[in-house]
Amino acid sequence: MVMEEEKKERNITSDELKKHNQPSDLWISIQGKVYDVTDWLDSHPGGEIPLLSLAGQDVTDSFVAYHPPSAWRHLDRFLIGRLSDYRVSDVSKDYRLLVAEFSKLGLFDQKGHITAFTLLFTCLLFIVSVSGVLFSSSPLVHILSGGLMGFLWIQSWVLTGNCLAGISIGWWKRNHNAHHIAVNSLDFDPDLQHMPLFAISSKLFASITSRYYDRKMNFDAVSRFFISYQHWTFYPVMCVARVNLFGQSIVLLLSNKKVPNRGQEIAGVVAFWIWYPFLVSFLPSWTERVAFVLASFAVTGIQHVQFCLNHFPSSVYVGHPCGTDWFEKQTSGTHNIDCPPWMDWFHGGLQFQVEHHLFPRLPRCHLRRIAPLAKELCKKHNLVYSSSSFWEANKLTVGVLRAAALQARQVGSPVPKNLVWEAVNTHG
Repeated sequence: MVMEEEKKERNITSDELKKHNQPSDLWISIQGKVYDVTDWLDSHPGGEIPLLSLAGQDVTDSFVAYHPPSAWRHLDRFLIGRLSDYRVSDVSKDYRLLVAEFSKLGLFDQKGHITAFTLLFTCLLFIVSVSGVLFSSSPLVHILSGGLMGFLWIQSWVLTGNCLAGISIGWWKRNHNAHHIAVNSLDFDPDLQHMPLFAISSKLFASITSRYYDRKMNFDAVSRFFISYQHWTFYPVMCVARVNLFGQSIVLLLSNKKVPNRGQEIAGVVAFWIWYPFLVSFLPSWTERVAFVLASFAVTGIQHVQFCLNHFPSSVYVGHPCGTDWFEKQTSGTHNIDCPPWMDWFHGGLQFQVEHHLFPRLPRCHLRRIAPLAKELCKKHNLVYSSSSFWEANKLTVGVLRAAALQARQVGSPVPKNLVWEAVNTHG
């Protein structure tokens, strides 16, 4: 017992902490205490990616952001010492105070009626969409029903994503956690890794390795060709981006990676691929069937565009996320959409992307309320708080894509240009 207590009082430097950053030897620091979480890696509810991304670092800010107060009591069993040179920046101090204040007010637990309303609305959308297919002979109604199905998919994202939307909830959580921890890191954030179709930075032309997919993102002749026209192909591709999510969900569920409730996930996805094609089969012709599917995909494309608007115009970097500048990276890597309260339903909380990244546990019904506080904290510490109108965000995003496209054309042999390209890109 004495030896165990002495071990927990051991002083550990930041340099020593950094050495323990492998899956077989993983330490982290929280509030000046050092924990050996090697044996916890496979059991971590948030998956292994957040721990691996921040291994060997102080992770206090990200821990505070993602974990309720009840999580603190589980830490003692991993305690091995104290960080002798532990320091807290002024930004982190203020951020942690703000999180504590929100917790005292019960904001993290007060979801209002949003969950019940979303479930009710989702059921209504499903009934109307299915009824339009089954009980109407109008092609226009069929197309509108397809659009409603797409809107249903947007609304049912986490609640009933498997069986109603065909997306693995396990995949979404894994991808989303990786994105939040390493927002806008070109090699760690999967939401920026769209080679060969898109590249938002010339840094990707170095064919860097994706730490999420564990493969090299090759910038070859094929990638260069697609990227050279990406500012033109962006919106058409977003209209069918749903296919990528379907594919990634299936790949994960069939992989050897750990997926919580894999059996239920697979059953839900299989259910989707039974009822959705079956519903489409009731349409009278292949033309209407294709139109229905494209309409449902195109509507969800609005959400895919929104995801890009939230991050493509923001700053990017290459390398591991850093636990000690976590707040700064969240604000510099996110972009808000300005809109009046009556338009909140359209954006679904994504318009407050800065606040969502800083306080990921906060229900979206509170994001507008706390936005002034987040903005004030950024202003106090001279940090970026980026926002623009929906239209302006689209212009910024296309501008980023166009700039990278023109840079891609300068790498290696030139991509063949056509008259349309020449007309649009003529300068002077």
